[in-house]
Amino acid sequence: MNNVAQNIRRKLLTGFFAMAPIALTLYILKLMFSFLDKLTSPILRQFNVEIPGLGILLTLILLFMLGVLVTNVLGRTLLVYSEKIISAIPLVKTIYKTVKQITQALSGTSGRSFQKVVYVEYPRRDLWTLAFVTGDSVNENGVEFYHLFVPTTPNPTSGVFILVPKTDTIEAGMSIENGLKTIISGGMLAPKKHSVGIYQITEDTK
Repeated sequence: MNNVAQNIRRKLLTGFFAMAPIALTLYILKLMFSFLDKLTSPILRQFNVEIPGLGILLTLILLFMLGVLVTNVLGRTLLVYSEKIISAIPLVKTIYKTVKQITQALSGTSGRSFQKVVYVEYPRRDLWTLAFVTGDSVNENGVEFYHLFVPTTPNPTSGVFILVPKTDTIEAGMSIENGLKTIISGGMLAPKKHSVGIYQITEDTK
């Protein structure tokens, strides 16, 4: 009897975990479309227009127009002026700057965005983790360093900043997007082959 109950529970859990990703994806899409649809609903109500999905289309058009606007001189000037107004509000300024830095880093729309993905021994020797190169520098002795952002799992928006000699890192050979997928999934979506260990073997055999 216990075996039957355990088998039923196992099948239920298997079904739940198989359904969870689909259900969550549909739920997120529903929230996203609902949000986009409601953004412009006040405008549509002014004209007594109630067509399902029209709000989404109108929002996308407005986003496109905003993108066109901020790519010219006038639009950039207005954006800078708006950011100055936001920066005058203490709490709002902190939230806005944090969100902006995160989105620019992840989308690559800033000169300070992630440049590439490397493996680095962190937090101690023989423990390897993924890190994102954000810049480089040279010390007074001419040693070249990488500026690395080491994200946490599963939230890649938090982490630590470290300086590491370039010779102490290994090229991960993956895109920024795949690096983020690896971090967010806790390694479940990590590549099956990597270059960790090759460097040490080469050094030991010299």
